[in-house]
Amino acid sequence: MLQIIHIAIDGPSGAGKSTLAKNLAKSLGMLYVDTGALYRSIGYWVEQQGIDPADTQKVIASLDTMQIELCYRDGEQLVKVNGQNVSPYIRTGQVAAAASIVSAIPKVREFLLNTQRNIAKDRSCVMDGRDIGTKILPHANVKIFLTADQTDRAERRYQELCKKGQKVDKETVQSDIGKRDNTDTSRETAPLKMASDAVLLNNSGFTPQQTLEAALKIIEAKMYEKTV
Repeated sequence: MLQIIHIAIDGPSGAGKSTLAKNLAKSLGMLYVDTGALYRSIGYWVEQQGIDPADTQKVIASLDTMQIELCYRDGEQLVKVNGQNVSPYIRTGQVAAAASIVSAIPKVREFLLNTQRNIAKDRSCVMDGRDIGTKILPHANVKIFLTADQTDRAERRYQELCKKGQKVDKETVQSDIGKRDNTDTSRETAPLKMASDAVLLNNSGFTPQQTLEAALKIIEAKMYEKTV
C-alpha cells in the first residue's frame, strides 16, 4: 500500500500559502486543498443572501441550507455552494473580510471540519490554511508555518488584486491585512498560531521559486527524520 503523506501549510494572510501549496502539490504529485476557499465561499454566500457576516445567529442558521463541496477540473480546485461554482467570486477584499469574520464562529469551523478531514482521509495532499497543523491535520507528516513581514505581504496581495483587475490602493490593502491578522490571531476558536512541531519559514523578499525550494528542503529533512 502506498504511504499517504499530508503536508500542512499555515500562516497569515498574504504570506503566499496558496502559491506555495500549489507549487508543492505540483512538484510532489499530490492533491492541493485550499481550505481558505471554503471559508471564503461561506462569507460570499451569506452576503449574497443579505446576511451580515457578523450576525452570528443568522450565519449559523444559514449553514442548515448550505451544501459545500470541493471539485477539481483540469487540476484546479473549484468550490461549489448548493451546486453553484462560486470560485470566480471569492477572491475580493470584501469576501476575504467576510471570510475572516465567519471563520471566527465555532459552528462554522465545526461545519467545515469533517469536510476538510475527509478530503485528506484516503489520499496524499498539501493543505493550506490557518489551523491545518493545529486542528485539521494535527498528525501531518510535515508542518510549515509560512510568514513574511506585513509590508511584504501587503505588497503581494496588492499586486495579486491588481493582476485580477481590481481597483485597490496599497494603504487599504495594508490596513485589511492588519485587521485580518488581528482577527485570525485573537479569535477564541482555532486561532492562527504555529504548531509546536511546525517549521517556521519566513519568506520576506523571496520569489515563489525561492519559497518552493526552501519548503522542499524542509520537507526532505522532516521526512528523513521520520525514517531514521
